[in-house]
Amino acid sequence: MSPVRYAVSCSLAAALASTATSAADPAGPAKTIGRIVVLGDSLAVSPSHSLNFPAELQARLQESHPGWTIANASYRGDTTTGGVRRFGDALTPDTRILVLELGANDGLRGVDVATVEANLSQMIEEAKARGIKVLLCGMEAPPLKGWNYSLAFHGIYPRLAAKYKIPLVPFLLAGVALNPDLNGSDHIHPNAAGAEVIADTVWPYLEPLL
Repeated sequence: MSPVRYAVSCSLAAALASTATSAADPAGPAKTIGRIVVLGDSLAVSPSHSLNFPAELQARLQESHPGWTIANASYRGDTTTGGVRRFGDALTPDTRILVLELGANDGLRGVDVATVEANLSQMIEEAKARGIKVLLCGMEAPPLKGWNYSLAFHGIYPRLAAKYKIPLVPFLLAGVALNPDLNGSDHIHPNAAGAEVIADTVWPYLEPLL
């Protein structure tokens, strides 16, 4: 084969190989952009560890914002004090966004409002010091400890959002709380449909941070 024909053959083979690769994977592998950590309690792992509102958010990210991944660092029964203890391990160096979903169990147990606020403040400040964006998820306390406690608890989240200039989901369980169609048999934790509604509530506040 002449040198000219050999060069043409090699060029053609390379072009065909490139075309085959593009046809098999037209978009190529998704570029890893960053990690979103959900630091929460049972509300973030209900109804199961594989089916919950962070998992619903991950499905939306894969469709509209490929390259973002969610790590669900949530535990049943956790409190803001527990979140402070786990904070360092949960937020790895590649974490870009923290979804802070804690306080529900503090409210049920009547934990002192100042303690709850101090714990949330500590986590927000540490995250911001690392250059991590924070999305705070608001929670309410039922009047098990009296209406004065519930009102004081309610004020924690908007106060922190204003202080640290971070976005706030006003109430994580909006439309879900007290709705029997969206909760499990305990009437407290969301079922699969409830998890979808929570994801609907969180998404408009999360997406602008991406």
